[in-house]
Amino acid sequence: MNLNKESLKAILKNISSIALIGASPNPQRDSYKVMKFLISKGYEVFPVNPNHADNKILGKKCFSNLKEINQKIDMVDIFRSKEFVMEITQDAIKKGVEVIWTQEGIVDEKSSRLAKDSDIIFVMNECPKKVLEN
Repeated sequence: MNLNKESLKAILKNISSIALIGASPNPQRDSYKVMKFLISKGYEVFPVNPNHADNKILGKKCFSNLKEINQKIDMVDIFRSKEFVMEITQDAIKKGVEVIWTQEGIVDEKSSRLAKDSDIIFVMNECPKKVLEN
């Protein structure tokens, strides 16, 4: 499913909580920049990275995986390589998210089909920060 920028903006308008998978405490990393931007736009962002679990990133407790978050998550934003997308998609489906989003350069048709079969919107190869900035 190819979504235009207006459709992507509409998706982002209808969510409030985001689990950011692959979050980094390094201000030079794209995941940090996107997380900071999303927080500034009013989203509740939950950083997920097993290497930084129980630490804070941008003042938010970092979780080791999606299952640890005991709150409703509307969207999962994936900053991991393609090899990890299927497992994250499966966890996101179990979590009951509405949207799974992979960052620029990450395309996984198999995970996309699995998500869509579960009535989950799957956005690939896009950056929510860039969508909201334009």
